[in-house]
Amino acid sequence: MAELTEELSQVAPENPKTQSPKTTPKKQHPKAGTPTVIVDDLHIVYKVYGAASDAEKGNAANALMRILRRQGRPQMKEVHAVKGVSFVAYHGDAIGIIGRNGSGKSTLLRAIAGLLPPHKGAVYTNGQPSLLGVNAALMKELTGERNIILGCYAMGMTPSEVREKYDEIVDFSGIGDFVQFPMSTYSSGMGARLRFAISSAKTHDVLLIDEALATGDREFKRKSQQRIKQMREAAGTVFLVAHNLDVIEETCNRVIWLHKGKIRMEGDPQEVLEAYNKA
Repeated sequence: MAELTEELSQVAPENPKTQSPKTTPKKQHPKAGTPTVIVDDLHIVYKVYGAASDAEKGNAANALMRILRRQGRPQMKEVHAVKGVSFVAYHGDAIGIIGRNGSGKSTLLRAIAGLLPPHKGAVYTNGQPSLLGVNAALMKELTGERNIILGCYAMGMTPSEVREKYDEIVDFSGIGDFVQFPMSTYSSGMGARLRFAISSAKTHDVLLIDEALATGDREFKRKSQQRIKQMREAAGTVFLVAHNLDVIEETCNRVIWLHKGKIRMEGDPQEVLEAYNKA
């Protein structure tokens, strides 16, 4: 605790007015209309165990019986999650990705982020993509303030940048005094708000948001939409996966409709969402 207190005294001083002004030069971002993400005939295939019977399920007794009967492991199946997807995203775009469960939305985001290797095709990015999901890696055993510090450091922010953004992150997340408590005591909505507040505190070239805005009250959703608009203007490209179509319509200037791993429709949000609702 003494170590944490000492670090916080450096990162979140009591009187922010006394901190020295920033001298780091501002990062130059590409002009609007510059391609930031190119997805070229992308195919993502991963392997899963096939549907197992009760005799094949993975426990010690059934494993022993398979050995005695000289049976192999349950059959492996390939899932073709993304099938030949191609599109170009530009600086200033906010692209909503919609589709039924299992249509490949989250898989596509993970591929753009570089977390899944293409089976075929390629993904090209101008800048480093950052994936924000509801399961973004924060440590539940640590307090909110400690997670803010570590999360900002993990994004490459300097101690002076953390000092500048600390109070803003706490205020934006709306967690109040809970910032002093472990994240294990937070509700799912509080955790999601803190994750978004931390991730959006830094300007990203490409920000990928996977259902992170699904939890939260109306005020938080309004602030989140405003923050995404600011990031579009100052950064590069935002991808947003959400089942709440109102958020997609109000936030995005383009929509991609995925169906069974393929692009079924792409274009103006109103046109695509109207067709999606009629399907």
